[in-house]
Amino acid sequence: MNTQYNFPFGEELKNVKQLDTTPKNIFVLGVYASAVHAKWLDANGRILIRALAVASEPCIFWTGDSTEALKIINDIKIPKEMGSLVPADCTYNGPSGKCLDSNFLYPLNSKRENAWLCDLVPHSCQNSNQKSALDREYDKYIKLGKLPEYNIPEVPTNLATEERIKGIITELKQSQADTIILLGDQPIKYFLSRFTDKYKKLSDFSEYGKPVDVVIDNKTYKVIALAHPRQVSKLGKSNQKWYDLHQSWMKNKLK
Repeated sequence: MNTQYNFPFGEELKNVKQLDTTPKNIFVLGVYASAVHAKWLDANGRILIRALAVASEPCIFWTGDSTEALKIINDIKIPKEMGSLVPADCTYNGPSGKCLDSNFLYPLNSKRENAWLCDLVPHSCQNSNQKSALDREYDKYIKLGKLPEYNIPEVPTNLATEERIKGIITELKQSQADTIILLGDQPIKYFLSRFTDKYKKLSDFSEYGKPVDVVIDNKTYKVIALAHPRQVSKLGKSNQKWYDLHQSWMKNKLK
């Protein structure tokens, strides 16, 4: 990111990347980073926004540790007359990270310490629901000078530029992993399809979760394409087909 981005209430939006750079067995590629979410209450305790992104995740695929969330949110300064921030419901903080551990890595007989985690977009993005909530409750206070301005990038049309693809390949090589897990259609479309014409979306794979060989930058990898954690955990809009296929895949792996 060359531009300075900030969340509502002033926290800087940061790139989130793998911290443990020791060799791994598995390389996991997701879509874009999530964020720490807070509930915004007015001075009388009335809910203004139920879940608002206010800080970057402390680590990639964060699992939403409640103590960590509380500390991060408590460190955010907010004028008393503007109410208070408290951690949002646990369904907003860390659901994808929890799902990754239990529904992806565990069935593969792996743990987080054995996986290198990466996203197409290494920072959080603003969705339409967040934008609407801010338009309704926050923006009027910017004009009054009571709250700081914010600028959060929207989800880009192109989820991986040529420069970003090079960055992902650099991480892939550094990980020393031989197996790549792709989470949903987007990593297939924006990353894998650059190296093979056979796969452009999850439904192009003949068998759900079956490893296929793909040559990436002169090395052959075992690629396992799976549904996004949103589908697997039924987070927001989801598709029953992919949920059912993933459940069957997990049962077969855990036999």
